Amino acid sequence: MPDVELNFERSEYADRIARTRVAMDKAGYDLLFLADPSNMSWLTGYDGWSFYVHQGVLLAMDGDPVWWGRGMDANGALRTVFMDAADIIGYPDHYVQSTERHPMDHLCDVIKQRGWDKHTIAVEMDNYYFTAAAFASLQTNLPNATFKDAGGIVNWQRIVKSPQEIEYIRRAARIVEAMHAKVFERVEPGMKKNELVADILHTAAFGADGHGGDYCAFVPMLPSGVDATAPHLTWDERPFNNNEITFFELGGCHRRYHCPMSRTISLGTPKQTHLDAEKAMVESLNAGLEAANAGNTCHDVAVAFFDTLNSFGFEKDSRTGYSIGLSYPPDWGERTLSLRKGDMTVLEPGMCIHFIPSLWLDDAGLEISETILITDKGAEPFCNYPRKLLVKD
Repeated sequence: MPDVELNFERSEYADRIARTRVAMDKAGYDLLFLADPSNMSWLTGYDGWSFYVHQGVLLAMDGDPVWWGRGMDANGALRTVFMDAADIIGYPDHYVQSTERHPMDHLCDVIKQRGWDKHTIAVEMDNYYFTAAAFASLQTNLPNATFKDAGGIVNWQRIVKSPQEIEYIRRAARIVEAMHAKVFERVEPGMKKNELVADILHTAAFGADGHGGDYCAFVPMLPSGVDATAPHLTWDERPFNNNEITFFELGGCHRRYHCPMSRTISLGTPKQTHLDAEKAMVESLNAGLEAANAGNTCHDVAVAFFDTLNSFGFEKDSRTGYSIGLSYPPDWGERTLSLRKGDMTVLEPGMCIHFIPSLWLDDAGLEISETILITDKGAEPFCNYPRKLLVKD
């Protein structure tokens, strides 16, 4: 094994691989090709900003995983994964963004050389990082293989966190608390949004409690006023205005593990409609937290949340939470469970969920969220920060 400082003990990676292989065997897969950088990292430790080119991890039913990617990024793999150099394979740079050849053509040669070209191969069909051209290359160059959709086979193995993963999320929680504290300290009417974001990003990278911050999979969201009726606007150079509310959806990140938290700030006295929305959101969040017990389902939590929200006269037509943990851009979610009616996923100790009540009104939007850990004693919020509409006069 190479001399690499891993984020986890080698035994933890071995356990992850073993669990994934059990799931592969159950599904009838001989070989798994993972293009999702979060799944790549979870199985091997790989960490690099190289997901803009084709890369992936091959996992067969025996042996170590095989990292495959751009030749210049192979050195990054040597510095971050636990595998030996023989299982780190780079492709020549003339494959990169070429109109004459595709990097997956090279991967097909690797699969043939390892005797896997007649296997049942599972690929992540519905994934940001796996393209139609990539799949076409596999089908053309591996005519004797059978292809299946891997779905979220590895994502679902990641859903219950180990003690070390939970510790990294706790560190990320301290970071996002510091980010929100900096926001409340600095925000004021007339301040340009980009200037506040500079403070947010500095705090995010500096970290907290002696632990440095990593880049987040999601950029800061801070729309104000009518802009906040849309949930995913970022920032510009316009100033904050008095008598206007802004929600701040921010995430702390440590060693690629995320802890999102949203809060809403009113500069000046909030409108009564905003106070009514605050009360409905907080009461509904609290009801959902009461229901977020191991053994209950996501559906149970959603029913508690939405029924309470509706009792205050508010409607929300989107889910109100999702699993989080290790991630890379463009999303900090794990794409598994959702807090919505009909999701019968059973909650287990060790699951980590971003519980995100949000309301988009005619003139504004509000978010007050918590990232929670499911324990055998109920839901434990990772952060300790005022759970209310914050007012700054």
